[in-house]
Amino acid sequence: MSTPYSIPYNDSELSALWDRAENAKAVVVLAHGSGAGKDHDFMAGFALAVANLGASVLRFNFPYMDAGKKFPDKSPVAVAVWHQVRRWVEENLAEGLPIFTAGKSFGGRIASLAVAEGMPSAGLIFLGYPLHAPKKEEKLRDEHLYPLEVPMLFLEGTRDPFANPEKMENVVSNLNSHSELSWFEGGNHSFKVARSGRTVSQDGAWLADPALDFIAKHTA
Repeated sequence: MSTPYSIPYNDSELSALWDRAENAKAVVVLAHGSGAGKDHDFMAGFALAVANLGASVLRFNFPYMDAGKKFPDKSPVAVAVWHQVRRWVEENLAEGLPIFTAGKSFGGRIASLAVAEGMPSAGLIFLGYPLHAPKKEEKLRDEHLYPLEVPMLFLEGTRDPFANPEKMENVVSNLNSHSELSWFEGGNHSFKVARSGRTVSQDGAWLADPALDFIAKHTA
């Protein structure tokens, strides 16, 4: 059963859910994508599967999502939120465990921008990194990634219009030596595979095993 929390942010609060693992080896702070919040079945499926495998997960909403707005917060606001949430988790939930930062699409990209600005992270986990907009592969969102020294795991669907496979392979090959890329055959940007018969929750859970392998590798 997920435990709800309210995280202070400026003069308001951010809603969050905590999925605690038994004998946790790490904590994962998880941000949603631009179109659906922390309660979405994909987010829940991933978070619960990760918790069942041994890492606790705190998933949270950005302010615009809690306010019911359609368009994401601007990057400076979203980055500031990431700093606040990560700090709050360390002070209130982590109990000294390593803290990994993760996100679906927009949430993961913003996490990497926060790390580029100095946010501590045991490792970044991207659930579908939006390397470029669909059909705009000449404009890559990659420059801030190259200086990062934290381990990075890119989980990508082979049919994701936001991640040309050749360009994604090239980007990751030029990142630090602790960076990994794992492909999910047939997955789109939401890791849905045509005619797979899986639920949205199961699509999210599909990503848990490689995420835990990555966490185990960097907490040994």
